[in-house]
Amino acid sequence: MFDLYINGASALGIVLVMLWLVSILINRVSFIDSFWGVGFVVVAWAAATSLTKIGPLQMVTLLLVTLWGLRLGIYLLKRFLSDGEDTRYVRLTKGKQGIARHIFTLWFVFGLQGLLMLIISAPVMAALAKPPAALDAYAYAGIALWTVGAFFEWVGDWQLARFKADPSNTGKVLDTGLWAWTRHPNYFGDTCVWWGIWLVGHDLTVVFAPALMTFLLMKWSGVPLLESGLKKRRPGYAVYMERTSSFFPRPPKRVASTR
Repeated sequence: MFDLYINGASALGIVLVMLWLVSILINRVSFIDSFWGVGFVVVAWAAATSLTKIGPLQMVTLLLVTLWGLRLGIYLLKRFLSDGEDTRYVRLTKGKQGIARHIFTLWFVFGLQGLLMLIISAPVMAALAKPPAALDAYAYAGIALWTVGAFFEWVGDWQLARFKADPSNTGKVLDTGLWAWTRHPNYFGDTCVWWGIWLVGHDLTVVFAPALMTFLLMKWSGVPLLESGLKKRRPGYAVYMERTSSFFPRPPKRVASTR
């Protein structure tokens, strides 16, 4: 599996350095978010070039990663082009100028994301490294779980995009559709997608990868970071938090009126 990682890491490193150079030219870095999904596609297909034979298990793994990564990349790129620089990155690089800023973003924006991509790609590498074989029950269960995740992530993003496109919703909280069942259907979907990819190959030695993705989304860069800003910017968000699950979908609670 070492040669798979070498190929994947080499391709990813080249692309990330090129994107870093672009960030210097345009003086923006948050477009890297749109590469988050695409980066996994780059790693997967670059790793696959070292295989002499690709079986059904490998093809399914590549297909699931590609569909997820390209869709997410296109969605986030459109959002960047529409909304501009993300305030999270503005705060992250605040006070840093010139060469110091560029060196900082190389290591702590582009480099850190690249490292996380390689770690979380472990189930993909494990599946590619397996001998070519037919799909088993684990693989079909993984495809089913991936499908559930893709539904929540894709539909959740679509509903949010439609909501934001309506000027009358400015400052309001989206609390209908999937967003009535979970405050973060896209993050929940992302988690299911990666547990599904892991389940396709079901290698216990790399179970840390989907677990890490779940931790990042639930406890670090996902829910906590996003909601810390939403509570300040959206007056109705506190009430929304009371009645709506933070992550795992469930019917909304009834909240007693304060009148």
